[in-house]
Amino acid sequence: MASTSDNGVQPIALTGNGGIDRGGEHRLDEAWLGAAWSHPTTRVFVVSGGQALIEETEDGRTELVMMPSFDAPFTEAHRYFLGTDPDGVRYFALQKDALPGRMDDAARPAGLREAAPLLSERDNELLVHAVALENWQRSHRFCSRCGERTVIAAAGHIRRCPACGGEHYPRTDPAVIMLVTDGEDRALLGRQMHWPEGRYSTLAGFVEPGESVERAVIREVAEEAGIVVGEVEYVASQPWPFPSSLMLGFMARAVTSAVKVDGEEIEEARWFSRDELRAAIEAGEVLPPSGVSIAARLIEMWYGEPLADLA
Repeated sequence: MASTSDNGVQPIALTGNGGIDRGGEHRLDEAWLGAAWSHPTTRVFVVSGGQALIEETEDGRTELVMMPSFDAPFTEAHRYFLGTDPDGVRYFALQKDALPGRMDDAARPAGLREAAPLLSERDNELLVHAVALENWQRSHRFCSRCGERTVIAAAGHIRRCPACGGEHYPRTDPAVIMLVTDGEDRALLGRQMHWPEGRYSTLAGFVEPGESVERAVIREVAEEAGIVVGEVEYVASQPWPFPSSLMLGFMARAVTSAVKVDGEEIEEARWFSRDELRAAIEAGEVLPPSGVSIAARLIEMWYGEPLADLA
């Protein structure tokens, strides 16, 4: 599991710092890929519906269930090269309609939200890459130019159209996510209508065509909560393949404080002091965002300690 930073705030999960060299220069080299697949140290795991098998080891760690390539289920088209670790081990993911069973019942299926807090940085990096590719592959099977079925190339990172020659690349949708604070150093948290009762989080929204990320922060806060934002400061990013987002995290400073929610995306938004947030979480009136999300990290940066300590 990833370590805690010096100020006690957990690092952002899924950020891909597990030491994997993605090796993009090898994706079109079929001879190299064939040799890598056949190498005895190569490791493979199956991804299906955004899930993979994980298991607990005897020493208390949680790992992706991997296997040598010669033990892997057969599939050639949906075989994705993910990269090489510092020890020279190559990793592939196989996209299948279902996860394989395990005779010993030690493994269980898990998606990123469950697995990310448990896995090592290396396994997180591999799993988020594989899930993002799988999501894109399943939803982009046909050419957007002519409608012909496309074929997989570049070890899962391109789809080519045999009819018009078009090449299509994995989709990534940029989205801004921001913690807004005011002159009293209160934090603005909101809740969407479809969330569980009491769930509050930071505001967020997609970047529109022709828009800078800073302007997207200002626009989204105004649209969702009626708050005018001045200073905007970038913090960090997080891949969020649910199905294809890249979350760009910001701190934003409000210049107005009167909240007026849009009533569509945001049902309610409130200003919280640190004491008010602590009391609300401890009383069970507020459920903070998932610990795997960048939203939790942004709130913790403002609050000064992990949200898990308040639950």
